[in-house]
Amino acid sequence: MNYRNVRYGIFFSALLFLLGTHTLCAQEEPQQPQSQEPEQLQNNPSDSTPKPAGQSFPSFDLGSLPGNPDNLQPDYTPLTGMLNAGLGFPEIKHSYWVPGIQFSSSVQSSQYNSSGNTSGWYATNYALGNLSLLEAWNRSQLALNYSVGGAFSTSSSQGSSAYQQLAFAQSFLLNRWIVQIVDEFSQLPQSAFGFGAGTSLGVPGVPGSLGPTTPGVGGGYVPNQTVFAGYGTRYSNTIVVQATYQLSRRSSITASGAYGILRFVEPGNIDTNSVFGSLGYNYTLTKKDTIGLFYQFGGYHFIGNAQAYGSHTVSAAYGRKITGRMALSLYGGPQFTSTRVPVGTTSTTLNFYTNASLSYAFEKGTISGSYLHGLTNGSGVLTGSILDEVTFAAARKLNRLWSASANVGFAHNRTVINSAGTASNPTYNSWFAAASVSRPIGRDFWFSLAYSPYFGKNNPGCSVPGCGTSSSYVTQAVTVNFQWHPRPFVLP
Repeated sequence: MNYRNVRYGIFFSALLFLLGTHTLCAQEEPQQPQSQEPEQLQNNPSDSTPKPAGQSFPSFDLGSLPGNPDNLQPDYTPLTGMLNAGLGFPEIKHSYWVPGIQFSSSVQSSQYNSSGNTSGWYATNYALGNLSLLEAWNRSQLALNYSVGGAFSTSSSQGSSAYQQLAFAQSFLLNRWIVQIVDEFSQLPQSAFGFGAGTSLGVPGVPGSLGPTTPGVGGGYVPNQTVFAGYGTRYSNTIVVQATYQLSRRSSITASGAYGILRFVEPGNIDTNSVFGSLGYNYTLTKKDTIGLFYQFGGYHFIGNAQAYGSHTVSAAYGRKITGRMALSLYGGPQFTSTRVPVGTTSTTLNFYTNASLSYAFEKGTISGSYLHGLTNGSGVLTGSILDEVTFAAARKLNRLWSASANVGFAHNRTVINSAGTASNPTYNSWFAAASVSRPIGRDFWFSLAYSPYFGKNNPGCSVPGCGTSSSYVTQAVTVNFQWHPRPFVLP
């Protein structure tokens, strides 16, 4: 593993955090928005006066979404950028920070082989410290969720490892400009696909409403890990920088760039770098509906491997936003892929890029889903892959204390270009599901219990060390999660 690149990634993220904080402090003197600014920029969620900090909330705090839509400000994330739009941003009533402690214990079955045999069960315990911070100025906002700690397993093959997850977002709303910087970092002992499903173990920061909203990086830009066959601790980091310029009250242009890395500690996996750039045009049809068109370039490089992929995508886009109720995004268009080293006699291929996401809130819960089809990095198992990924999540308040959630995910990875005449063209299928219940315990404690099965099918057979000689596997996990955090501390 190239630790120098990992250190550079962490250093770069920290540098952005410090620079963003310094810039924001320089802008601390309030500026009144001008009346001739576009309506979209006047809906700045940070233009609100402070008031005393509120109390802690359970993880699935859904009451403010549909019942009180005035508590949410419209999401200003552009349609043709690299960040996902949400249901809206909670009204910023104060800047604050809040620490927390988390303990999670997961009892898992060992991997089944093709004969259906297994060697038993083992436990993995997580001890974590959490931090969430929200700092709002008149024309800018900083949000950070961070968790750090260790994982300790009774399985000799898993051992002990460090655990980290970070979600950082910095936004500026300046006259006709919206500038957004988002960084997502993780250090996990297993694939991020389905990790911690049903609990907050897979989400950085403190749970519930106190964890500030950060825009998620869109499908395909985060280094993909949807093959369970890859094993051992892995690092993933993605940084996105995008700027939107308002041409008129209805139209805008968005320029975005992203850089991502995926690194494995154990040998036998494939380390990757990815880089993206895009330019898009957004046009508002109605208050709720937006259409767009964008061009995107993507590149994938594999450490120690001469092969590399480049892609060119032209996609139409449609989005519908109802603050506090629904966020829908649809994308589709041709994707042209080229290889540095031809596979057989083939060096180019034409694919169709598709991406769709939906978030919907109803009286006592939320549902969300996504679908992605396109070129990805190969999950550390393949040198590039064409991915089909489907995820679905639902959460509902059962009563005043108890909440329940369900998660399902499926991913199919295949080689980018089928090599005619070769012995095999591997494909990898991965499924996960989760069902969980959660509740607060008093004012500052939170508890959840989840059951998660994981399934994998590798054809014609898995070749990385984490699979052994098995072509299929099934594991199960029962996870108990406890979190504690005090009331938030108000920042001056």
